Amino acid sequence: MHVRDHATTGGLVPASAADRVQDLHTSFRSGDAVLPPWGGELAIELLDGIDWAALADAQTWFVGWSDISTLLLPLTTVTGLATMHGANLMDEPWDLPTECHRWTDVASMAAGSSFQQRSAPRRRSRPWAAWSEEPLDRDRAYETLTRWRAIDGRSDLSISGRLIGGCLETVSLLAGTPYGDVPRFALEHAPEGTLVYLEAAGSDAIGVLRMLRSLRLAGWFDAAKGILIGRTNSPDTPDLSQEDAVRRALGDIDVPVVLDFDTGHQPPQMPLVNGALADVTLVDGQGSITQHLTA
Repeated sequence: MHVRDHATTGGLVPASAADRVQDLHTSFRSGDAVLPPWGGELAIELLDGIDWAALADAQTWFVGWSDISTLLLPLTTVTGLATMHGANLMDEPWDLPTECHRWTDVASMAAGSSFQQRSAPRRRSRPWAAWSEEPLDRDRAYETLTRWRAIDGRSDLSISGRLIGGCLETVSLLAGTPYGDVPRFALEHAPEGTLVYLEAAGSDAIGVLRMLRSLRLAGWFDAAKGILIGRTNSPDTPDLSQEDAVRRALGDIDVPVVLDFDTGHQPPQMPLVNGALADVTLVDGQGSITQHLTA
């Protein structure tokens, strides 16, 4: 692990955009995986300065989630390199359910490998506590029953496609730019179609509805074979629930939409590899996803 001198600097960001870009380039050249701690709210400032081809040439795993989607998504859409949504460094202390793989398991797999994960039986719904009070073992970390659900009420489904997605609040800002061109990604890298996964960090239901509609207008779902919506703690509004926001934005698209998928701001979340070919099945609320690390 290498910590830059400015990493402990206070303020909105620790350094200029140019210095942060340099840090990112250095990290890709010097390690087998890049795993940010947390943060990245202003990662959008870096996009025009990044040498995307150089990052792709490094063949380094880039792992993260939430705001880090601002960087993960473009690396895959611009270059075709796989990236991994599912963990930041500060998430490492928590055990994952036995149904999920750790990111290190996935990163150590050879190209051409496949791996399966099953839907978690429980999720976290309580507020975050002080570190000293947080239960880290899997038996206590997740306390509320959960299951995947099809938005149209069907009990069984089976869908396949290339995974692409991330945090709704960040990736929706990239739609319509060269860094969030999912239609082009689908054309160049996903002849099988896409499985678009999204999770809301904190936006209320109206905000979620608007962002989903904006992605729809940008063609994000034109090649979709399915849409996977992660769990969220985001608030409803007086006239609109989070589920109704998804239903209103996506309910009339002729592809399956899965709710309460194991990704997002209500852990656990399973590693999802942007660019991987994936098979998702749902049988009476019990789900599974098999990801194939193939070009």
